[in-house]
Amino acid sequence: MGFLAPLGHDTARDYWLAVRRDLLAGTRVLVGAFIADRIVGSGQLAFSIYPNARHRAELQKLFVASTLRGQGVGRLLVAGLHAAARERGRSLILLNTRRTTEAFYKGLGYKEVGVVPGYSVGASGERYDTVSFYQELSS
Repeated sequence: MGFLAPLGHDTARDYWLAVRRDLLAGTRVLVGAFIADRIVGSGQLAFSIYPNARHRAELQKLFVASTLRGQGVGRLLVAGLHAAARERGRSLILLNTRRTTEAFYKGLGYKEVGVVPGYSVGASGERYDTVSFYQELSS
């Protein structure tokens, strides 16, 4: 998700304040999945402000609680993000993910663009490959 443990309070606060600014500016959408009053998943869409990119969005920070994976929560979140993209005139979704989650996106119809070896690093310095995907949204 872009952070390394331990995640400090100030770092978390600064991240959410930046997300809030983007939400208020209309350059980001945040959706959540809840069971009762507990958040069990979330995802974001980032919208470019550039004129040549107003047809696309980037899916970011999708997560589902580990105990609920494989039960359709992720599919519902992505469907909600796709709907939000369509409402804003976006027809192309891009995303990057670790190799370990690529089957999920392929199952949703995303097409692989390529792999960047060792794109991100873990807490112990281990490197992880990142796979880039896209999907054209139908109207």
